[in-house]
Formats: sequence, C-alpha cells, structure tokens
Amino acid sequence: MFDTFQVTRRLAQLPPYLFARIDQIKQEEIKKGRKLIALGIGDPDLPTPEFIIQRLEKAARNPENHQYPSYWGMGEFRRAAARFMERRFGVKVDADRETLALIGSKEGIAHIPLAFVNPGEATLVPDPGYPVYHSATLFADGVPLHFQLREENDFLPDFAQLEQLVKKGPRVRLLFLNYPNNPTGATATRELFQEVVSFAKKHEILVCHDNAYSELFFDGEAQPSFLEVPGAKDVGIEFHSLSKTFNMTGWRVGFAVGNPKMIEALARVKTNIDSGIFNACQEAGIEALDHYEPFCTELRSIYQKRRDILVPAIQDSGLKCRVPKATFYVWARLPAGVKSEDYVLDLIRSRGVVSTPGTGFGSAGEGFVRFTLCSDIEVLKQVAKILRGSV
Repeated sequence: MFDTFQVTRRLAQLPPYLFARIDQIKQEEIKKGRKLIALGIGDPDLPTPEFIIQRLEKAARNPENHQYPSYWGMGEFRRAAARFMERRFGVKVDADRETLALIGSKEGIAHIPLAFVNPGEATLVPDPGYPVYHSATLFADGVPLHFQLREENDFLPDFAQLEQLVKKGPRVRLLFLNYPNNPTGATATRELFQEVVSFAKKHEILVCHDNAYSELFFDGEAQPSFLEVPGAKDVGIEFHSLSKTFNMTGWRVGFAVGNPKMIEALARVKTNIDSGIFNACQEAGIEALDHYEPFCTELRSIYQKRRDILVPAIQDSGLKCRVPKATFYVWARLPAGVKSEDYVLDLIRSRGVVSTPGTGFGSAGEGFVRFTLCSDIEVLKQVAKILRGSV
C-alpha cells in the first residue's frame, strides 16, 4: 500500500541532524532536574556588539528597509564585504560581479551544489567536516565522496587520496574545504591553498572554501584566505559569515566572494528560493565589516583565555588534544576503544557536561569529541575541575 507521507529518497539518506540529537539528550536530562554545562554547539555566548545593534535599530526604523531586499544584497553591503576582503587579506574583488550577500554562509553552502552538481555527479567532502557539505550534495541528487582529515596529516587534505577519489568515482564537480576547520580547529597555509588550486585546475573541479572562522585565530597567527593565492579566483569562491566573528548567529548575515561565474550561478539559485537579507540587518553588517577591529582583537583575547583554561584540563583528564590555533573548538582524541557517542552520553549523565561526538561530523570522527569555548571563564574553570575529577 502506498504511504502518502513517505519522504523522498534524498531525505531518507540524511542522518538525524547532529545538534538535534544532542539537544534531545539534553532535554531528557533537564527534565530529570539536571543542570547542564553546554560545550556542544558552536553558538557564541557573548552578545552582539553595541555599535552593530545601534546601526540595526536606526536602520529598522527606516521605512525604505521594510520592502523586499535585493537578491544579490545591498550594493553598499557588497562594497563593505569587498573592502573587508582587501583590508584583511589583500584580496581585491568586484563588489558588483564577485560578491553576493547570503542569509548566513550556511545558506550559500547548501545552495551551491544546486548550481553545479547534476544528478549522479559528485562532490569531495572532508571527513570529519561540517555536515551541510554532505547533506547539500544529497539535496542536489549528487554523490558525496569523503576524504579523510587525519591527525597524522595535521587534519589537512591528502592529495593522493583526492586523486584516487577523482579517478574511481563519478564525475567530481565541487571540492569543499574549511580552514580554520570545524570541528578539528586545524589551520591551513597559503602553500596548501596553492596546491588546492593546482589540483582543481588539473581536474576541472570548482573549490568552495568555507572561511567562517577567519577572525577567530590565536597567538597572533592571522589565518589566510583561499583567494590570496594566485589562480584561486579562477577555480573557486569563499564563504564568509558574520555569525561567529561578531556574535551574530541569529542575524543570518554572510557573503560569498570569488569567481564571478560561480557567484552568478549561486545568485540564480537564490532568486528562485529566497528573498534576501532584511536590509536593516545588512546595514548592521556594513557597520560590522567596516569596524571589525578592535572588536575582533578583544574577542580573540577572550577566546584565547578560555582555550588556555580548558585545553590543559582536557589533557589532564586522559584525552589527547592539540592546542588549537584558531576557531572556538577543541578537538580531543579519546582513549583507545572508547566510542565517541558513549563518551558524550557518559559525560552528560555522570558529570553534566555537554560535548559533541566526533561521529556527528563523519565516520572519521570516531574516537574524537569536540568541545566549544562558548562559555565564560568561570564556567570553564568549573568544567576544568569536573574533568580533572576534583568536584
């Protein structure tokens, strides 16, 4: 008998969204009266800066901003994004042809396969990696080919493995990259990006670099843009987000920059799916991008202090982890034989601390767990005591 409510094959292929599963576990414990310390989801606990809120308040009172926005984004917002790219990375982009406003970078990442991946064609997806790379490919009826980010290779792509996937799999159209990396906290060099450009040109593959954590770097080691290296704009685009940089996760403001043909194709998808970003939020985004320092300097200082409290405690608890150079994530290896989900469940139930199992980011995440730095110092000091077994 036909099931009227049977979902599509593409939807059935999707695993339960990781954070939804963790939230279910949390709610079960909360119903039991448990107070939990949340170090699972990468959602900043700090408020959006006041200067950005003030710009929003003013813009929201302007009746001209109450109508449908441009699909591409306000011209001034795109120019602000272009100014940011040049000041921060030395990268020049055409605000009109090479810049596109996004309802958060996640939206752009989710839509880009619809522009370039035909049914049965493939994308190269990092494992472990942000789950949307995988799911976006499936929604386009594409085939996600996973390449492993291994600890012994500093969680960077293994080009020999990429070559094998290209030769053995279906036609590959896109390569997803993300540095600074979620979930591992790994960083990349310009030399790595140059190798990516050569690989992409050799195999006629388009590169989609997720640079959502570009400003969350530590120890003064500023991280590069993929577009800094020669030839990058010939083969790819880069996604940026104001969410983590300015504590604006709920505002949904981001942008894509790079190859004009890729930008135009992504914009064509958007015109058929969404109606753009509320103009008042774009004006607030202009304020943020034009005045990102000294706010970002202060933000990095806060996260670095938090990192330096949590990382030693994680190491003392018997887990192995590197000191992250960027992002607000700590990626820790579990003792041999311990499963990621088992560790997370035990940590919630026995100690009231929420983390994220590495398997939520792909099969190569098994044996790892991710903690975030999105709690204030006093809370992290308490977590440090819990992990060390002193409370």
